[in-house]
Amino acid sequence: MVGENYDARKLASSGRTWKNWSGHQSCRPRDFIRVSGVRELSEVVAAAGSAGRQITTVGSGHSFTPTALSNDLLLDISRIAGVISVDRDSGLVEVGAGTILADLNRELDHLGLAMPNLGDIDRQTIAGAVSTGTHGTGISLPNISAQIESLKLMGADGEIRELKAGTDELLAARVGVGSLGVLVAVTLRTVPAFNLHRVDAPMDLDEVLSGFDRLTGENEHFEFFVFPYTRTALTLSRNRTDRPLAPRSDADRFLGDVVIENGLGDFALRLTGRFPSSIPTMARYSTHFMSQSEQIDVSHRVFANYRTIRFNEMEYALPVESGPEVLDRVLALIEGESFPLAMPIECRVSAGDDALISQAHGRPTVYIAVHQHQTMEYEPYFREIEKIFREYDGRPHWGKLHFREAADLAPSFPRWDEFQAVRDDLDPNRTFSNAYVNRVLGP
Repeated sequence: MVGENYDARKLASSGRTWKNWSGHQSCRPRDFIRVSGVRELSEVVAAAGSAGRQITTVGSGHSFTPTALSNDLLLDISRIAGVISVDRDSGLVEVGAGTILADLNRELDHLGLAMPNLGDIDRQTIAGAVSTGTHGTGISLPNISAQIESLKLMGADGEIRELKAGTDELLAARVGVGSLGVLVAVTLRTVPAFNLHRVDAPMDLDEVLSGFDRLTGENEHFEFFVFPYTRTALTLSRNRTDRPLAPRSDADRFLGDVVIENGLGDFALRLTGRFPSSIPTMARYSTHFMSQSEQIDVSHRVFANYRTIRFNEMEYALPVESGPEVLDRVLALIEGESFPLAMPIECRVSAGDDALISQAHGRPTVYIAVHQHQTMEYEPYFREIEKIFREYDGRPHWGKLHFREAADLAPSFPRWDEFQAVRDDLDPNRTFSNAYVNRVLGP
């Protein structure tokens, strides 16, 4: 039973196993409910809250951390989705918190609007994306949560509270790690739809690192990938353009994304998992598939990548000026210790922002992400790499693997205490705190 006032027949299932996208995180909640809408959500939350139960919400499961795990009540908000209202003059768009980014992008496109920046996948819910600090790349562009004008949050009593700009409550909830309540809706600042010119080009890694400031400064969106055991980077530059559309053909997308990058890529990673000593050779061979290409398309089709390879990931946000040095040290560690990491390291940048515990709070940021195929062990290698990140005051991505706890995280966030004050006000009984939240934010 959720609570004595809630009809147990409405449970989607009890005792079922839930897994995240990578398959690494799983739980068997006491109750799992896929709510049909806001009214049912309010009934469930109020009943569970009055019964003293612990409530966790889940979206598409794209977080690598245990942020969505629960042994009590797990709520799926995926049906609270879609555009709720649009103000064309201001570009403000209110959407349900369970809206998948890919669906939001298509709806915005129909309205002649767009998100100013996006990450490299679009399968997350907007609630999950903002709660964990999901970001794209662009030194003048902050993370997705910075686009929030206001949001609606449901407390343990089932009542909805609107958090507005200019308040510490909103600054806390913009990146809240699910600890403050259930996100019901967010109002986003969108921009007129635009096209992007994307150029992918291999470059010598030393050239990328020495020109890092120039490359991130002269491109609206710049990132690069580098395989350990190589010194060749694949750079991705995206810039707005008024030139005619020149999208990739369906055949090119199928061959490049489905067959080569994901199909053959997954096969190669599984092979190196069985024969780790082959990783340096396979990495050097993989650089031969890097070639220059370009396309012009609507923004959301350029931002998002097709990805079926399952992996685990750790990503850290660091002061932008430290990026080249940190990456060189990470590569030297991997190669010096012969770590069996076959997937490329990704480097992106963002502007700073003012969300209280955003990874990019108060400083321009470089993000460095390491990956490991889902079939291979990651923890001992990620732990050693994390030591380097910590030397540079790195902050972990809340939705990606890390091994930090609240006591050592607090000094990295100047407004940590203000966040905790908001948390005490909005969720004094810690109804929305699971084991992960208690670990990283404190009980």
